[in-house]
Amino acid sequence: MEFLPMRQILHADFDAFYASVEQREDPTLLGKPVVVGGRPELRGVVASASYEARGFGVRSAMPMRTALQRCPHAIMVNADFRLYNQVSRQVMSIFRNITSLVEPLSLDEAFLDVTDLVTDEESATDIAIKLKEKVRAVLGLTISVGVASSKSVAKIASDMDKPDGLTVVACGEEREFLAPLTVEKLWGVGPKTSERLSQAGVLTVGDLSSKTNEWMQANFGQVGLQMKRLSLGEDQSLVVVSRERKSVSAEMTLATDSNDPEALYDLVRRLSDRVGTDLEYRGIVAKTVKLKLRLADYTTFTRQETLISPVGSAEGIAEAAAKLLLPELSTERFFRLVGVGAGGLVPSSQAQIHMESMIQLRLGGFE
Repeated sequence: MEFLPMRQILHADFDAFYASVEQREDPTLLGKPVVVGGRPELRGVVASASYEARGFGVRSAMPMRTALQRCPHAIMVNADFRLYNQVSRQVMSIFRNITSLVEPLSLDEAFLDVTDLVTDEESATDIAIKLKEKVRAVLGLTISVGVASSKSVAKIASDMDKPDGLTVVACGEEREFLAPLTVEKLWGVGPKTSERLSQAGVLTVGDLSSKTNEWMQANFGQVGLQMKRLSLGEDQSLVVVSRERKSVSAEMTLATDSNDPEALYDLVRRLSDRVGTDLEYRGIVAKTVKLKLRLADYTTFTRQETLISPVGSAEGIAEAAAKLLLPELSTERFFRLVGVGAGGLVPSSQAQIHMESMIQLRLGGFE
């Protein structure tokens, strides 16, 4: 039987990504409370907060007005998603220079499978240290890294010692590492599931791991069995190298459920800016715009529109998304999450050919 080595997975995650990039760009912001996001008079929300601001209780998705009340001397900066995309591409290039097995999760985090790189002379921890040093040297930024035998444990580990952290979970120590953590740390355990577990006296991952498979399945179905496996540190999911993207999206959970049209339109506009910036940077356009909405009771639904002409700008995405939002607004409907997405992606050049064809047809056909 062929011997398969224990997997060695890194989860690398930037520290306060947007705020850290802004502090790098403007050294006068270093060591100061920085909040990135929309203006309070326009009911903007915080997209990112530096660790100095977080010390005052400022968090992402919090209304900017609340953030400035908690930290009156915070320095507010408008988000520059073109810059963040550029930095993201640079760090992903650094990751891929280490291994081709890279799975980006967002602009600022990714999994790396370094199993084949580990030798008697260089451990996964050594690779993680070199990765952190490389990012600091090339980009002037810090990342936190979790090292483990699985993706789920590595992701949890990377969040344990921020900022600039390095947490290593040795093979065989997964269950001991996970046991004291709150159940919300596990993948797939959101507020609603956490509340149900709490009502059953399950507060920590250790509590969950002690439940029988029968109990988990009876209360949560097949998802319960998956939660049980993750609570034991058992995760065989592979690092999936990114393929051609079929969609681009951005979403945000509101700090407080809202039915305020102005605040919701502002959020749609800023999310559209992120999506549009991503499309422009990649040289692609979208045939479809999607709007994802989650109500206060966690009911989630999507609306979408297939466009006559593909769009690739933030303005075009925002216009279509706002049109989709309008009929969903009601004084009795409170929203907790908003997402904007773009699908049916094609190269900008291909879209231009499509547009020229449409114009020719409207003028009476081709010669």
